[in-house]
Amino acid sequence: MLGVIGQILPEAVGIALSPLPIIGLILILFTQQARKNSLMFTLGWLIGLAVVAAIVLLLVQAGAITVGEETTKTGVKWLALLLGLLLLFLAYRNWQKRPKAGEEPETPEWMNKLDSVKPGAAFSLGAALSGVNPKNLLLNVAAATAIAEAGLPTAGTIITLIVYILIASVTLIGPVVYYLTAGARAEEVLNELKVWLIQNNATIMAVLLLLIGVKLVGQGLGVFG
Repeated sequence: MLGVIGQILPEAVGIALSPLPIIGLILILFTQQARKNSLMFTLGWLIGLAVVAAIVLLLVQAGAITVGEETTKTGVKWLALLLGLLLLFLAYRNWQKRPKAGEEPETPEWMNKLDSVKPGAAFSLGAALSGVNPKNLLLNVAAATAIAEAGLPTAGTIITLIVYILIASVTLIGPVVYYLTAGARAEEVLNELKVWLIQNNATIMAVLLLLIGVKLVGQGLGVFG
């Protein structure tokens, strides 16, 4: 089980360090219903990750993917290769979009609407950023595939999945706990973090996607012997 956790650690860290969800959460922490909105956003994020991973695992259990057969191992390698190439492409796109010296980075339109967000919308946003956002979706599918391929017993699979989701969510759970416990100091620190993440979002994602993409491509190249 520890070996599987180690194998999926890069994907979990890649999701955890995705800047846009962290920025979105920080903005939500300064809305009128900050406590409720931030908890609903985080809950949506956790459920989004869990649903995507569970779908992959259920496909295995339903026999759509039969772990252990040679054809399945080949299919998994092809999937890793495809995911790796997609991540490398996204890394290139993010590197191209990074702001040049003196340029202001583009802010996603949804961030400008967070001032009046309601708890239900915060939940939906969290779920979308973890479960539907293409970058996180690819990383999540890659991690869930690795868990499924490991063929762990049910208890081991569940524990591994929980550990993976918690690692992938630590950068969201952390700011919420900090906000709820640090008082007035939290606003200043989180604002500084938000500004830095907005400025460096594209560069951070390009590096993360490059590293994980190379890892997956390396795994996938095993399909050629």
